[in-house]
Amino acid sequence: MNRRQFLQVSTAVAASPALADTPIPHRRLGKTGMDVAILALGGFHMAAGNSDADAIRIVHRAVDLGINFLDCALKYHDGRSEEIYGKALTAGRRQKIFLMTKAHFRDRAGAQKQLEDSLRRMNTDYLDLWQCHEVSRPDEVDRIFGPNGALEAVVQAKQDGKVRHIGFTGHHDPQVHLKLLHGYEGWETLQCPVNLIDPHYLSFIQAVLPAARKKGLGIISIKSNAIGNITKNHIATIPECLRFAWSQDVDVVVSGMDKLEYLEENVAAAKSFRPMSGEEQRVLLSRTGKGPFGSQVEQYKKKENA
Repeated sequence: MNRRQFLQVSTAVAASPALADTPIPHRRLGKTGMDVAILALGGFHMAAGNSDADAIRIVHRAVDLGINFLDCALKYHDGRSEEIYGKALTAGRRQKIFLMTKAHFRDRAGAQKQLEDSLRRMNTDYLDLWQCHEVSRPDEVDRIFGPNGALEAVVQAKQDGKVRHIGFTGHHDPQVHLKLLHGYEGWETLQCPVNLIDPHYLSFIQAVLPAARKKGLGIISIKSNAIGNITKNHIATIPECLRFAWSQDVDVVVSGMDKLEYLEENVAAAKSFRPMSGEEQRVLLSRTGKGPFGSQVEQYKKKENA
């Protein structure tokens, strides 16, 4: 099933009266205690190739359809994604959603400035979740945890009420995630790749998810389609990608949806989701284990010879 076929099927499903009244399933986001829809709107794709007006329409439609988790980062289009959220979250919409953004500076002063810039762009005086973004190497972890590191800014921001919850993200190396996870007990969330080829190479599913759950963290899944490379390489279909990700021990799947039709189809998939059985997952992983996989597909992961 390709995207066009998936769109035809999910449009028909979405149009059914029964599903129209069906809410998107919710899960508890770990120790944050927040209930979030299992589908979140990705901030990068929302703004990619769209005018501000079109991107705002996507945000509004997402909220109207029941999505209450909005993902973003200061790096996305040099802050433009944050600005779009700031323009879109008016008329009471801000109070309906769980708003998250991320900072990529590793020092305290830089992270503090990024927080203030994000709050201004997003037209809000607080964030529901603020995360250290895209941590890829052990030396970055050392800088975050070191004197005048970004962790000091993160903790202070929570104490000051500028952020309600704190976490970190990354997609390069699960060992870096584990170093972050075990280096500070105050984390409440983490964000990492979860997809049906991840178990075959540098697996976040196998290495990170159990450790995160043991500590009670909320788990935010990204790259269910490996930035498009799973379907591009004809490894699996979009329905398989989404259903597999939701069937793992995650709380929410962030999906890049740059068109209203993609938003509608993903919402339909979320509303009709049924977990994969263990046997279904074993059969699927047996197929995807035949390749291709590794950094040639998950291009964001550490290279095999690195």
